Amino acid sequence: MSIEEQQSPITSTQHGLVLGREKNGVLLFNGIPYAEPPVGDRRFKRPVSPVSWDDIRDATRFGPAAPQLPSGGMTDSVPVNWNEDCLLLNVCTPAIDQKKRPVLVWIHGGAYRSGQGAVPWYNGTSFALNGDIVVVSINYRLGALGFTDLSRFGDDYATSGVNGICDQIKALEWVRDNISGFGGDPSKVTIAGESAGGFSVATLLGCEQAQGLFCRAIPQSGATHHTLTDDVGKVVADLLMDELGVESIDELKSASVLDILKAQSRVDVRYNPMNIGNGVQAFYPVELNEVLPIPLRESIRAGVGASVPVLTGTNKDENTLFVVEKVSPEKLRYQAKAYGSESLVEAYREMLPGATETELAIELGTDFTFKIPAIRHVEDRLAHGADTWMYQFDWESRNGHLKATHALEIPFVFNTLTSSGVDSFIGEGELPQAVSDEMHSVWTSFIKGDEPGWPKYDLEKRTVKHFDDTSSLVDNGELPRLNAWEGIR
Repeated sequence: MSIEEQQSPITSTQHGLVLGREKNGVLLFNGIPYAEPPVGDRRFKRPVSPVSWDDIRDATRFGPAAPQLPSGGMTDSVPVNWNEDCLLLNVCTPAIDQKKRPVLVWIHGGAYRSGQGAVPWYNGTSFALNGDIVVVSINYRLGALGFTDLSRFGDDYATSGVNGICDQIKALEWVRDNISGFGGDPSKVTIAGESAGGFSVATLLGCEQAQGLFCRAIPQSGATHHTLTDDVGKVVADLLMDELGVESIDELKSASVLDILKAQSRVDVRYNPMNIGNGVQAFYPVELNEVLPIPLRESIRAGVGASVPVLTGTNKDENTLFVVEKVSPEKLRYQAKAYGSESLVEAYREMLPGATETELAIELGTDFTFKIPAIRHVEDRLAHGADTWMYQFDWESRNGHLKATHALEIPFVFNTLTSSGVDSFIGEGELPQAVSDEMHSVWTSFIKGDEPGWPKYDLEKRTVKHFDDTSSLVDNGELPRLNAWEGIR
């Protein structure tokens, strides 16, 4: 490839030519449509392939994110330019040639309400340069526009409660059909994501319609406990329509995006506080439809996805990101009761002598939402002999309260510690580059088809790799917590 071709690379997709750009030794193609815009009559419907274009499409800039309200999270480290025309993806590749490289498809988090593939934390340059890996990041429909069950209005809306997942499947189909034009191998696709992205990866693992579109999976801080029953999905849809003051699908499709987002926020206020014990929120994927015909955990227990090797884990202090106020003894007991049993408080006091109510609340929330579901997901897979490795991220932020908080592992995995917004998470001082190097290397090896470098998880030893300044392997380290949650979570 000539210097000019490297600086202004052009490649082909099934729908037309795209123009990318070179930056820091890799080729970037951004804002490529993988589906028709879900606007107008296509709102709330399953995605369909995009219409082909005749000219060379400019793919040198990121496209818009899915519609969302300001989150105050890491996504806000870059401007969030959103538009309902959001079914776009980005490709970072070492080169456009005939070489068949492994592919990483990254699914962003954000509680199914916010986020985008353009976040600098997800920059794939290090994977491309150090691992010779093609990295794809995607946008998908969020919130009410992606997860409102409107199946009552007919077959056209049969998947409306899970359209965000349908978008992800459509993006994976695009990768299967087009990634060879970007130097990637469609038979060597790893899906990965964090938080709601991790929930999504676990959901895709249990989804028959997604099987064959990927060969490895990395759910980070995400498992199979994060879906809505169809009954709850209908309640959430009722609440949305009530807040919008509409009764028909035509009224819903003609409502402004901003009105829908504002109504979504009001539904959250009405629904979420009453359902703390379910571990889910309004506008999560809805079960019992053509995409998720049986409850997700039942699908995993039936062996769906068992042939896919999985690397999964959580962060030691996930919930420090969400608990910012002092917790009273009364609120702690309420939290434990909502989770299933007030006895959890005493069990955790015994495990963590001297811990304050706030610290206990953080531990309980971390385990209820993230750690225990991740372990249960692995246990469900083990019944079918599925190859699974577990990790825990232990490196503590120097920023006081946060410790090893939710999402902090992402810039370590991507080797993006100097990206915008990361410094406020890791705190001041020397960059923990050695920890990042180790994690980035493990993820790279796994994506390329190798084992991570420690024993698979089994019920006898329950080996977990702990990443820290000095990493370690721990056997049966979570047994006391698992015992406390037995029969509850």
